[in-house]
Amino acid sequence: MAAGSPCDSRGLPAGYPFKPDYEITAADARAALAHGLLLVDVRTSEELDLARIPTATHIPLNELERRIDELADHDGPLAFLCHHGVRSMKAALMARALGKPQAMSVAGGIDAWSLAADPSVPRYERGLLGYKVVK
Repeated sequence: MAAGSPCDSRGLPAGYPFKPDYEITAADARAALAHGLLLVDVRTSEELDLARIPTATHIPLNELERRIDELADHDGPLAFLCHHGVRSMKAALMARALGKPQAMSVAGGIDAWSLAADPSVPRYERGLLGYKVVK
């Protein structure tokens, strides 16, 4: 990472408590897309309209349990993505409990993706009046 970057050398937000048994970095996830990684975005449609990764499959977290069968044919690596990594961790744990033991969460979410994997993806934040793009 460049000097002054808010991320460490792995592309994680400074001080992020990375859990390698459950998470993959954004940079590693982006590289893994070329090797069969299925990226599932669990954010809301409103968030998706602000920033998206074109190859990601969109299944909002609140729909994941009833839509898990949509992932049944995928036996390869699987990673979930949200804004900062909290909802995607919930999704990965849910998917593991529902028969996808390889499920991971993208550490730092799409925000870390924008900072460390693909700066063309806009960053956004949530405020009192909803979401807004900050980059």
